[in-house]
Parts: sequence; structure tokens; C-alpha cells
Amino acid sequence: MKGTGLKVFALISTAALIAATIDLNNLDNYSDEPVPGYILRDNTPDENQITDQGATLGRILFYDKKLSANNAVACASCHHQQFAFGDTALVSLGHLGGVTGRHAMRLVNARYSEESNFFWNERASSLEDQTTRPIQDAVEMGFSGQNGQPGLDSLIRKMEGITYYPGLFALVYGDPGITETRIQQALAQFVRSIQSFDSRFDAGRAIAPNDGAPFPNFTPQENQGKTIFLAPPAQGGAGCQGCHRAPEFDIDPLSLNNGIIGVAGDPDAIDLTNTKAPSLRDLFNPNGQLNGPLMHDGSLKTIREVIDHYNQITVDPANTNLDPKLRGIPPGAPGPGPGQQLNLTDAQKNALAAFLRTLTGNDIYTNPKWSDPFDENGDLDLVGLTTATVHHEILRSVIFPNPLRSTFNLEIEPGNYDLSIFNSRGQLVHSARIEGNTSIDADAWPPGMLIVQIADRRSGAKTVEKILKVQ
Repeated sequence: MKGTGLKVFALISTAALIAATIDLNNLDNYSDEPVPGYILRDNTPDENQITDQGATLGRILFYDKKLSANNAVACASCHHQQFAFGDTALVSLGHLGGVTGRHAMRLVNARYSEESNFFWNERASSLEDQTTRPIQDAVEMGFSGQNGQPGLDSLIRKMEGITYYPGLFALVYGDPGITETRIQQALAQFVRSIQSFDSRFDAGRAIAPNDGAPFPNFTPQENQGKTIFLAPPAQGGAGCQGCHRAPEFDIDPLSLNNGIIGVAGDPDAIDLTNTKAPSLRDLFNPNGQLNGPLMHDGSLKTIREVIDHYNQITVDPANTNLDPKLRGIPPGAPGPGPGQQLNLTDAQKNALAAFLRTLTGNDIYTNPKWSDPFDENGDLDLVGLTTATVHHEILRSVIFPNPLRSTFNLEIEPGNYDLSIFNSRGQLVHSARIEGNTSIDADAWPPGMLIVQIADRRSGAKTVEKILKVQ
């Protein structure tokens, strides 16, 4: 790392927890990381290109436990560098000790994917959208704004009072305003910067004409496994490439579920919505150990179990969302099918497992620029930080009629705003992005008090007003 003052506090397995001084005048390189020429997929949006400043802020946000309601957990509490930013636990612990609904997905190479949606069930439309959802989850980080929990507005006010954040946001965005959009952008920049391209696969691919050619640095078994991975079942392969496309090894965005429909911690429940998967890179750490259990429910504990699952798919009658490639019938044929039957031999299974181990890198596990910058007391050492003060502009808006019966009007100067409307229990009943005057149809909402919040997406300025809906 370019900063100074490295101090080792503890060792966990083979990885060191290192707290480091961050020199804001001499930042780590996030914006111009070398990427192999054969890597073509990239989900980075034009409006959020990686910068050294933005990714540095994102790193601090990613590791800061103060982003949870009780200062107990951070993003990194579920996504550990030593596990390729995944978790060895079946499900992860939230801020109050509750458990998450799914296994924590590894974040390695999240950028290098055609799929733009995130989470196992693709409920987030982008990585930016994904980043603040755990913060606003009642179990995970606790700023849900529901059932007595504080909302994201409370987190932003909290961050404005933390010494380093106004100055860091000013460094990245030109002013100290802290908004959800800016938090999302910085976190997404850091996560997209986390990459792994120094595996034995990459060493071989760099000197081979294509993915399918024999790699001179591979053993015969590993080259056999690569052929099995790439070839479709009709040609004697396992068809893995049909969903997990080399050389990125990302998931085909049109894939449906893979036949694993269980729910972690609930043996009687089923979940058909999980259609996304992380990159297959760094399934294993450099010591050959898995970086955690596999699948959304963590139900498969070894790579052999995964291969056996795909070798013989059991079709559950309740699974109406099984990917057609796994049904064991010709494309377009009706019916659920008997399930894929690959009939791989033990030798073929071992070869496939050997190939998957070649996708493991090294740098991702130890590079300080992706490590925890906080010390064991949760303190952060920044060099070159200019302090800044957040000045809240006053938004002037008019809402009428008030009380209202069905529709109300909102008048505000032209701009770019987030509009959020909550009922008296703090539940969100309406949200929208507006650019000026607008009318809201409230006819379907029950009578009662409503809280209207308007936030300027540029400056972070906000206004909150109460209105009353009557019969």
C-alpha cells in the first residue's frame, strides 16, 4: 500500500488483519487496474466509473461498523477478504444476532458480468441499488425505518457527525453532502474494484489462442476438466459453460434456477426465485479450501456435491422455474422432463473439480487496498483529510390541499429530488423521483397522517412535512 504506518493486530488463519494509514494525497490504484484482454464483460455504468477517491471512500464505508444501527456489523462482516469476500458461515449474523435469509454471496469479480441485477434472486437492478439494501434491512444492519428502527435518513445524519465523512465526501464529490446515491456509488466502486485475474487459468489463457485450446501450464487432468466444463452434454461434456461463461465465469443473465430450491434454516420451505450466481472464480482459497458452503442456501458443502447435483438433476414437481438446460429434454420440448443425467465417471468428476481449482487467484486475499482500514478499536487514520461541515439548504415546497381526500399537489423549484411518503407507522407507501411540480394520487391509501419527505439528490438538502388524509 502507498500509505505508511502498517500495524498488524491479529492473525486469522493465513490472513492478517491490518490497520493502515490512508494517505489521501497518495491513493491506491483502483481506477486503472490491469485487466486481461480476453475479459470483455463489464457492468460498470457510464455514470459511475471507478475513481481512486471514490473507491477509497467505498472501502471505508464497506468496513465501517458505524453504518449499522448499533455499530456492531459492517458489509465486511458478511463478506470477508480472506474468503474472496464471501462467508464460511451457512448464513451470516446481523446487527442484533439474527440470521440472514440466504448464504452471503462471494463478491469477487462482481464487475465482470453481463448480468446487471444483484442478489441471488436479482431483486436489485444494479450493484449501486444493491449496496444500501443490507444497510436498510431490519436483520442485517438495522436502518430499516420500520417497527421502531431508524431509517436511512438517521444514518445520514449520523454520518454527518462522524469526523471523517464530510471531508471524504467533499474529496470525492466536491461538496460534503451525504446522500444515499453517493453512498451507493462509492460502495459500488469499491466492490467493482475487487478483482482476481492471477490464477493458473489466467496464466494459461494468456498464452493459449482461446479458452478451448490445451493450456501448457495445466496437468492432463486439468485440461480434461476444462474440456468437460466447456463442452455441452451432447458432446460428452457437463455443459457448465452454458450458464457459467468462460473466461469471466459469470452467470448467463437468462438462467433460471438450478434445481436447488431449499431455504436456509427451514427444511419445509421452498424458494424458486434464485437465478443469479457469483463468479466461479475463487471457489477455493490458495490452500485448496472452499471459501464457504455453496448455493444460496449453503446446502452443498463440497465441490463433489455440486458436481453430483448437476450430474443427476432430481426434478421436484414444485419447481416450476427450473432452467430448461437442466430438464433433460430437447430445447423447447414441453413438460418438466426427467432432469439432466450426465452420467459422468468418477475420473471425469475429479477432472472437473481439478479444473475449478485452477480458477483461484492469490492477490485478492492479501492486497492491502481491499483490506480493513480500521484498527482494533474501530479508529481510522487518515492523512491529508480536509475537514468539512455539512450545511443544510432549506428546500421550499408547498403541498395542497391539506387535509386531502384523494389527490394532492406538490410544488417545488425545478431540480432532481427523491420523494418518499410514509404512513403514521413509518411504512413507506410511495416513492418516486421528481424534477419539479407533481400530483400524487392517494385515493387507495387509508385515512390518517402521512409524512412527506423530499430530498435534493444533488445537495442532500431535505424537507419533511405532515399531511392528513380524510375520508
